[in-house]
Amino acid sequence: MEVSKEELKGNKVALDVEVEEERVDEVLNQAYKKVVKDVSIPGFRKGKVPRKILEKRFGEEVLHRDAFDLLIPRAYSEAVKAARIEPVDQPEIDDFYIAAGEPATFRAVVEVKPEVELGQYTDLGIEKEEVEVTEEEVEGRLEKQVEQHSQLVNSDKEVAETGDHAIIDFTGYLNGEEFEGGSAEEYTLELGSGNFIPGFEDQLIGAKVGEDVEVDVTFPEDYQSEDLAGQDVIFKVEIKEIKEKQKPELNDDFAKEVSEYETLAELKESIKEEIREQKEKTNKNKFEEELLNKIAENSEVDISDTLVDQELDQMYQNMEHTLSHQGMKIEDYLNYMGLDEAGWREENKEDATKRAKQMLILDAIAEAEGIEAPEEEVDAKIAEIAEQHEQDVEQVKAIFKMQGQLDSLIESIKNEKTFDFLVENN
Repeated sequence: MEVSKEELKGNKVALDVEVEEERVDEVLNQAYKKVVKDVSIPGFRKGKVPRKILEKRFGEEVLHRDAFDLLIPRAYSEAVKAARIEPVDQPEIDDFYIAAGEPATFRAVVEVKPEVELGQYTDLGIEKEEVEVTEEEVEGRLEKQVEQHSQLVNSDKEVAETGDHAIIDFTGYLNGEEFEGGSAEEYTLELGSGNFIPGFEDQLIGAKVGEDVEVDVTFPEDYQSEDLAGQDVIFKVEIKEIKEKQKPELNDDFAKEVSEYETLAELKESIKEEIREQKEKTNKNKFEEELLNKIAENSEVDISDTLVDQELDQMYQNMEHTLSHQGMKIEDYLNYMGLDEAGWREENKEDATKRAKQMLILDAIAEAEGIEAPEEEVDAKIAEIAEQHEQDVEQVKAIFKMQGQLDSLIESIKNEKTFDFLVENN
């Protein structure tokens, strides 16, 4: 097979391909075997019409469409390898010619990965922040655990104070009429939490148990119910009971109850380490983002709409996958955000462009530095994934191949190694 390459504008390449006549005859014969099954000619049984008779009756072109479908995919794939190009879209096939006993020819025009003109990407002088965990941060995280394990207990208080949990019945009135969704019984409200309409909780502070209180409030202008947004309403509230939050004592027994540790000191140390790991991860992401941004400033690359659209597709699929694990449909999420898919894509176009450029730059650095993802590393990553999900390694590998995700895994390993290289050299 012969291939000639012509570079066109807009990161496109034209491949003029000539396929040897032996392969042409092979695919024409395969096409005949497929077509003849559905052909009936008087004097011959269905499916048994000789090829010469078939072509004489219907013309040689009767086999060309099926021969085209058989020949092009493999020939195009071989031409791409021969020309050493990396397509980013499906090709446009033109000028296809095929005839028995002659070479077949066609022209494939395809958009390819743009060339990246790398600028400086090492010794950029970007410093990674040092991680420090303060005692206040540990105590704050510990206090949240205490709050989570606190219990509401009956109180002998007669007057409601900030921080108390008031058990209330209430009914809301708009222009003297009860409105839908504005009433409840035995409702537990933490005074001072800010969970209710602004001003509601403040008017209950100082009220007595058994007392009926009229609360005058105004719904926010951006309230979710249009009928109530910006409206002045009155709530008639009865305080039925006051409860107090009883916090557990912070000691070794608490540590044993809420964790796998035997002492409070061990629990605090684990919290400190958890905060440190979270900060390390945040700092690493921030550092890598700053590196990529700086390298992108130093580099030149022409990002096409095709690459941006592909990045948007990936972002959309990732978001859909994440939402599904949270039990939410992407349509409902977009509706809540006041968007449709087209609107979401427009809002995220700039981010997708940035990501597409960064991925091209990472690829270019990996190529320049000879960074690869050898088979043993890919197998090790698959084994790690299999262990996490308690599945058979070969089964996980088969799933990756079946779903066409093996290339993505290889790419992610290369990107991770490239990031490691950049971190080490900056």
